[in-house]
Order: sequence, then structure tokens, then C-alpha cells
Amino acid sequence: MDRKQQILKLAKKQGIIQAEDVEALGISRNYLYAMHHKGLLQKTSLGLYSLPDSEIDENANLVEVAKRVPNAVIGLLSALSYYGITTQVPHEIWIIVPRGTWKPKIDYPPLLLTYVSGPAYFYGVQEHVLNGVTVKIYSPAKTVADCFKFRNKVGLDVAIESLREVWRTKKATMNELIEAAKINRVLNIMRPYLEATV
Repeated sequence: MDRKQQILKLAKKQGIIQAEDVEALGISRNYLYAMHHKGLLQKTSLGLYSLPDSEIDENANLVEVAKRVPNAVIGLLSALSYYGITTQVPHEIWIIVPRGTWKPKIDYPPLLLTYVSGPAYFYGVQEHVLNGVTVKIYSPAKTVADCFKFRNKVGLDVAIESLREVWRTKKATMNELIEAAKINRVLNIMRPYLEATV
């Protein structure tokens, strides 16, 4: 199999590829540029490529962030929107990264960063395959707890709405919500709303 075929096979498997992906196969990144100019690959964003017939859907921005900021976990309003448990339409991709992480230099899509550390970062991370790419998104229960933790950022009304919706749609159990609240140290804040929900 020649290098171009290897790259096309990789793009078919992963959905979106970047220079690091082909270099891991021992292939120069220059092949990406040449294949793009010949129409064998389409440029989805700066440094990201896919097959020309690939469908780009509403998750394309989440996929792009996952490829460009590997330690980012999709959270807060973006996770609520992904799970369909909010009426809010986020205009940025809300990501959570470990405290001390450098701010990524990305012009598009616009990012809204939140920094956390320890269990608050690692707990509740789920991996979803979107357009062939693994994207880390916090679980519905962890997302609700994060909304209460960062209620000054998202608004208490959004946190309460997300709790009601996650319960109504059965996307989280009471035990999952309580555990996530404990990890985020917001159980006392969430308790009255949890009691009112059931």
C-alpha cells in the first residue's frame, strides 16, 4: 500500500486527521497538503483534513476541539447541548481542562475554558465517537454538578433546568447525581433542588 492509500485509509477510519496522525505512520505531513490540492482530502479547519465526501454535522466543532486540544473535556453548556438537556444554545465550545494548562491558541471555534483539578477533572469523563473521532464529554450527572459548581458562569437557572431535564429524561440516576455533587463539593447546594425534583 502506498502512502496516499495509507492516508486515505486512515481518514476513512478516523474521520478527521491531522499531521500528527500521518507522521505516526512514518509519513511526511507534506502528503496531506499535496492530497488536499489534488482534491483527495478536504480541509475541515486549520490543520485538519477529511475525505471529500465526509458529512460534516453539528458535532464537527466538538470533533475539532477534541483533535486540537487533547486534554479538553467537553462540559457545561456544550455537554448539556450535546445530551439535549438544555434550552440554551452555546455560542462557544465550553471545555474543562486541568488547572495550570496553557490556554489553547485556536481562533475557531471559539472556546470558553474552565480550569479544575484532581477528581473534579477526571470524574465522569465519557468517550463518545463522533465522526470517527473519540471526543471526551462529561457524563450527564457530572455536567449537572458542574453547572451548580460554576453557577456564576452558567447561571443558577441553567443549573436548575439541567437538573430537572436530566431527571425527566432519565439520563442520570439519583445516585449518579449525588456522587457527582460530592466530587464537586456542591451537594449542600444541590440538595434542596434534588429533593424538589424527586
